[in-house]
Amino acid sequence: MRTKSSHPKHTRRNILRVAGLFAGAAIVPPILHSLKTLGVSPASLLHTLRTSRYILDAANAKNLQAMNVLPLPKPTGISKVALVHTEDRVSGTQRILDLLQPGGMEGKSIFLKPNYNTADPSPASTDTKLLATLVEKLQKAGVGQITIGDRSGMAQTRAAMQLKGVFQLADRYGVEVIVFDEMSTEQWQYFSPSGTHWQQGFAFARPILQAGAVINTCCLKTHQGARYTLSLKNTVGMVAKYVPGDPFNYMGDLHSSPYMQQMIAEINAVYRPSLVLIDGVEAFVSGGPDAGKKVAANVMLASTDPIAIDVIGLAMLRSLGTTNEVTQGSIWKLEQIRTAVALGLGASSPEQIELITADRTSQKIADQIRPYILG
Repeated sequence: MRTKSSHPKHTRRNILRVAGLFAGAAIVPPILHSLKTLGVSPASLLHTLRTSRYILDAANAKNLQAMNVLPLPKPTGISKVALVHTEDRVSGTQRILDLLQPGGMEGKSIFLKPNYNTADPSPASTDTKLLATLVEKLQKAGVGQITIGDRSGMAQTRAAMQLKGVFQLADRYGVEVIVFDEMSTEQWQYFSPSGTHWQQGFAFARPILQAGAVINTCCLKTHQGARYTLSLKNTVGMVAKYVPGDPFNYMGDLHSSPYMQQMIAEINAVYRPSLVLIDGVEAFVSGGPDAGKKVAANVMLASTDPIAIDVIGLAMLRSLGTTNEVTQGSIWKLEQIRTAVALGLGASSPEQIELITADRTSQKIADQIRPYILG
């Protein structure tokens, strides 16, 4: 039951008016009288001021340190996408890295971003044996310290990592693990909303921005909210839902926006992957991200270009028979891809993508999906 009060509400005007009475003076009877007149108790006012200052301090920090999201010149070179036919993730990972031969990571710190939206089996999440194989290959190649980190969307991140055996893997190989939900304010880098579709910009994990090289490991699947989730969408796990001291819900902004596809592409403009690996041994061709219609696609994809590999991933989904949202129109006109191209994040046409294979079966698959990337 609601009761009426004879006191005025604590409006912003009233709070500011009363706050001015405190400037440079102790609380004296005239001020107490003013508080009573306005219907504000001293204790209530102090609580409001402290809360407001806490929020204002967080907002000021956000504005002061925010960086801009800037488009890059469109690349003019050819992006290679390696395709390997395989029914085994371990051997498939080894073969596709040998085929692509991504360079420039020797001696550098590596950040591995898996897909741990939940702990459900692949293709819902990154396969642990695949991850272990990748770590072994990197260590043999002479990279520096390896860190694994993520932020789950549907699950509790630490619990998902525990169920996937990530901490045991880390102990075995001397790898570090970061749970993004548990990071401090200082470990998040703010990016301005200017030039983006994010209402208040977004906060990106600094450990990724500070890494010598970033590897994005993804699954081949559709997504009920985002239509599909490949390399570009997997980057969402690098963005905060909440930052300590900042009450804004960044994931609420993303998932309620009619511009979700553009927003997904925009967050990819703040870092460059040194390697993207898509596990397509199994795929969700509908549903997703945690459950859906699963088929055996029997492929693995690898590239250093997030647009090129997503285009090939989308072509694979189309060849397998997927949702209307994924099959409608040209792949290059899908909003995630179109926005990423406009931001200069990778290949901008079919002519800039080279599919490389190492055996007849893989080449046959490449020939089957090539028509889907044209036009």
